[in-house]
Amino acid sequence: MDPGVDERSLTVLADPTRVRILRLIRDSGDGRVLVGRTADALGLTQPTVSHHMRVLLDDGIVERHPEGRRVWYSIAPRSADRVDAVIGGPAADPAQPDLERIARDLSVRFRGIFGPETIARCVDESYRLLARGSSSPRLASRTAAFAATRLEALSRAAVRAETGGPTLETPEVLFVCVQNAGRSQMASAILRQLAGGRVSVRTAGSAPTSDVRQTIVVALDEIGVPLGGEFPKPLTDEAVRAADVVVTMGCGDACPVYAGRRYLDWDLDDPVGRPLEDVRRIRDDIEQRVRGLLAEIVGDPAVPSATA
Repeated sequence: MDPGVDERSLTVLADPTRVRILRLIRDSGDGRVLVGRTADALGLTQPTVSHHMRVLLDDGIVERHPEGRRVWYSIAPRSADRVDAVIGGPAADPAQPDLERIARDLSVRFRGIFGPETIARCVDESYRLLARGSSSPRLASRTAAFAATRLEALSRAAVRAETGGPTLETPEVLFVCVQNAGRSQMASAILRQLAGGRVSVRTAGSAPTSDVRQTIVVALDEIGVPLGGEFPKPLTDEAVRAADVVVTMGCGDACPVYAGRRYLDWDLDDPVGRPLEDVRRIRDDIEQRVRGLLAEIVGDPAVPSATA
């Protein structure tokens, strides 16, 4: 854990709305904002912004500056380092992603599988899907990664359609939750760690946010599970078509249903806004379920439980 970032700070800063508010404050011209303007900029109600600002104020993360009838908020100087440690340092003005170059590079990777027009269309659509409400400074690299996974899923789905069932390749599991920033990310990371190359794993969200919550990263790191370069991604049709097993977690009917897939719905608590101790409990619940699923997929009842 980064120095100066205590457990309470992680809990307070883990909420994606508070992260958006702090980024807006930090990246504003004079480092301060008004509640009303913040609500307009983020598409939220003023009571919602006021609530989150009060939480940040109570924890000493922001300061309040009355000015006549208006009240400005800024990041407290003593908290600037821990804010940057959790949500990342100030980002430079992002350059427009070079979508043509991304498409050319992917055309090399998928030569003989997809034509240049299909790849260019996938890259453009992937960029637009990720750019909706995203504040990530790494939108170009995320676009390339997302487009690549979508093209891989399209290829796999095509094989399934031709054979009329699962392929003989590595079985694939798709984890889907709402924001793709908590439960589905923990499940996928744990399954990758346990399965190695025996299972292919994807994640998606019915309403993805910009970044994986810091408490999720911390809870996984505690048990030696890396998150790697994973990031929230929107749920797409080809991801479901390519999967052999689809595990949903609180996303309702957002996931389309196709014949020949196995669907599971895991009733799990949502880690949004929960303290780290609660996130650990949710993580351990997910790990037990993942171990059971892996034993079924690989046909090995000897896969040990976490408490074995």
